[in-house]
Amino acid sequence: MNLAGDPSLYLVLSFAQSALAAILIVIGGIVEGYGYGLSFGTKWPYAKTMPALARTGDPEAWHRIVATLLGVNSLVILVIKPGVPEAVGLILIAVTALLGMATLYVLSGKAPSFFQGLHDVLAYLTLLNYLLIAFGGAELFWSYLLTTVVLHSYFLTIFMGGFTTGRRGFKKEIGSFVFPKTASQWVWVIHALSVLLFALTLAYFASVYDVALVFLLVEMGVGFLSYQAVNANAARPGVLIPLHQLFSVLILVSIFFGWHVQIPLLG
Repeated sequence: MNLAGDPSLYLVLSFAQSALAAILIVIGGIVEGYGYGLSFGTKWPYAKTMPALARTGDPEAWHRIVATLLGVNSLVILVIKPGVPEAVGLILIAVTALLGMATLYVLSGKAPSFFQGLHDVLAYLTLLNYLLIAFGGAELFWSYLLTTVVLHSYFLTIFMGGFTTGRRGFKKEIGSFVFPKTASQWVWVIHALSVLLFALTLAYFASVYDVALVFLLVEMGVGFLSYQAVNANAARPGVLIPLHQLFSVLILVSIFFGWHVQIPLLG
């Protein structure tokens, strides 16, 4: 069967790729929330114990399985329709995977924390790219990214969120504070300021992105509770971490589709 040029298969796989990219992000939150980040140590991408751990439900094993499916699917999409967006998708997945390896070294204290921030940004850029492929028509990835102003502060927030996670390391708390004293606390404060900037940006464009603003306000509450959960149990802060990631995904999706509901006071 010749798959090349099959528009229906291309569309189905593009939809699937968008869903897989979103699921992968949330699974990453589960990995962090339940302390599975170094299930395989720094072995990457696969280990002999991976099938057995996958059967037990280890989220890190499933994180790598879904990432593999994402990579294979990106190749199939590129074969069906060779083009710049499809090639960009494959490159984004490849670089995100390499930075996934770097995050293992971040967690083990052997690499700079900003690698985790870059990894998170690329994961969300991958989701955005496949949303554009599946739903964006002829709109180009880079032009969309540059002209959609709210995405600039969004991706700054994503970077600082990942940087915060990397800075605190594996199973370490940030610590309660009034005035920041440690590097982890300073990074958390900068992350909080980036969230505030993003909230102000969405508020300015509330007539277009009011649903995204509501999602962000909820996520801010979840984020503060996540901070408390990390300090209470740094090894297993729990469900709040993947929930935090889920709202980040919902914000990006709501911005992309321009979800708008007439909300009093927001225009």
